[in-house]
Amino acid sequence: MNPRFGIDTSILVRLLTGDPAKDFQKTVKALEKILADEPSAEIMASNQVIGEAYLAVQHHYGVSKAAARSALLTVFASGLVAPLNGGAVLKALLSSGGCGLLDRLIVDDYHAHALVTLTHDQKMAALAEARKL
Repeated sequence: MNPRFGIDTSILVRLLTGDPAKDFQKTVKALEKILADEPSAEIMASNQVIGEAYLAVQHHYGVSKAAARSALLTVFASGLVAPLNGGAVLKALLSSGGCGLLDRLIVDDYHAHALVTLTHDQKMAALAEARKL
């Protein structure tokens, strides 16, 4: 079985912002070491971590929603970290219009567990895996 690791929000925010620079470098080197020492290892970010980091960079760094989504895609393209729920998260990050990223991540997380999301939100209910209550 491949070793699998889940990162927390502080790590993903470092990867998104590069701030503080010293901690960013330490973080990257530590993740690279895990992947070098265990080539079959996977380092993952959950939907909750992705959502928290998305909000954190907007609030603390003044990053726009579009820039935050773009930065997340860049981090995932780096090969250091992948979204736990895979391609569905990448699709959510690329989506615009309709409901927001957090709603998409909620629906995706439930869908990953074979659940249909119930909501009062019209835009969220428009997603294939959601239903208006």
